[in-house]
Amino acid sequence: MKLPEYIVDSHVHFWDPARLDYPWLADVPALNRAFLPEDYAATTGAVNIGKMIVVEACCTPAQNRAEAAWIAQLAAREPRLKGIVAHASLEQGRPVRAELAALAQIPTVKGIRRNLQGEAADFCLQPDFVAGVRALAEFDFSFDLCLVHHQLPAVTELVRRCPEVNFVLDHAGKPAIRQRLFEPWAGQLKTLAALPNVCCKLSGLLTEADLARWQPADLRPYVRHTAECFGFDRVLFGGDWPVLTLAGDFSRWLAALDILLEEAGEADWRKMLQTNAERIYHV
Repeated sequence: MKLPEYIVDSHVHFWDPARLDYPWLADVPALNRAFLPEDYAATTGAVNIGKMIVVEACCTPAQNRAEAAWIAQLAAREPRLKGIVAHASLEQGRPVRAELAALAQIPTVKGIRRNLQGEAADFCLQPDFVAGVRALAEFDFSFDLCLVHHQLPAVTELVRRCPEVNFVLDHAGKPAIRQRLFEPWAGQLKTLAALPNVCCKLSGLLTEADLARWQPADLRPYVRHTAECFGFDRVLFGGDWPVLTLAGDFSRWLAALDILLEEAGEADWRKMLQTNAERIYHV
């Protein structure tokens, strides 16, 4: 791997359960504490992270604007924090514009994520949800898609219905790596990637594999297929820290990618590790 002068980490989380409520953390004791910029700096110290995009972390919905404002404040002590992907309740339909307008007052908010992975597959195709997604274009917000592999067909239809919105697929659609299932994820990902208004993060794959025993070979078909489907102009590197810590560390994830994408040239690495995220998130 030929590293660029700095890396853009397109998928970072910060949270503090003493400040905001994150109900899901009760089920993940290893993550049920504060994870803050100084912790991230300590764990990535050997890697030159030049910019980061911080993604909402599923706090209680009523606190979503407070979460975005708090993350924006963190930039004062972490100047590499250049972008935020905030939550918005897009299922409101057109009335969500008021929420989006408030978020647009925070300059570091670059995109929106309404987590879909716990919803029914057709949740994202409800008319109000589609209308809410379409409203993102008015604010030049992208939409991060967080879902599980079986939701890919419905999400592909959502992307097709909203050509004016730029979409970012998180975690390559969470394939079932632990179960060693390649299809139908592979075919469905290829169909999604054929749409020009979507790109994909190579992120979050370690925690879809066996947490304790994964090896780079376990990830090989999924990483390579993702790169082949989207091409190096539409893949972004993401650490998914601190969720990543359930299965490994930052350096091991980078080392695995180096092994799995050994044919990538210097220009490819620069796109994936730096310039694609800068272009997509306007940082």
